[in-house]
Amino acid sequence: MFDSFRHIIILAFITLALGGCASTGHLQQARSDQPGHLPPAAIEGSEKAQKLWQVFERYRGTPYEYGGTSADGFDCSGFILTAYQEGLGKQLPRTTSQMLASGEVVQPGQIEPGDVVFFRIEGKEQHAGIYMGGDRFIHASTSAGVTQSSIRGYYWSGRLTQARRFD
Repeated sequence: MFDSFRHIIILAFITLALGGCASTGHLQQARSDQPGHLPPAAIEGSEKAQKLWQVFERYRGTPYEYGGTSADGFDCSGFILTAYQEGLGKQLPRTTSQMLASGEVVQPGQIEPGDVVFFRIEGKEQHAGIYMGGDRFIHASTSAGVTQSSIRGYYWSGRLTQARRFD
């Protein structure tokens, strides 16, 4: 009986580790990632980016929690869901896979602040964030919690697979 219980615990741990929003690795933080500094898109006047940035500032540093959708902890899709609800008054699908099946596909050269960007990690699209302009996106990562990163940063470079717009 102990072996069965142990196998269930191991299986549950593996499922959690492999599922959801995997964003392990080293993140490149921009110098603008300081309190009170807005990314270029917000400074340039994108109302959508400014509203999303305000939500980001409220939750910056909140730890990663698989399945999380609150200030106690977020996973990547939970943060996106909350940012869109609080910042834009919009309801998005709950999971990354549901988001991938919704919204309007955005071509790579036409990504705008507020678009949801998706990244391929370990062979499948399982991480997402919100594009903020320039090369910045905000997201909940397993290693840093709610943070901003460079799409061209060490870990993220070459992993962006697509973007969706939810207007």
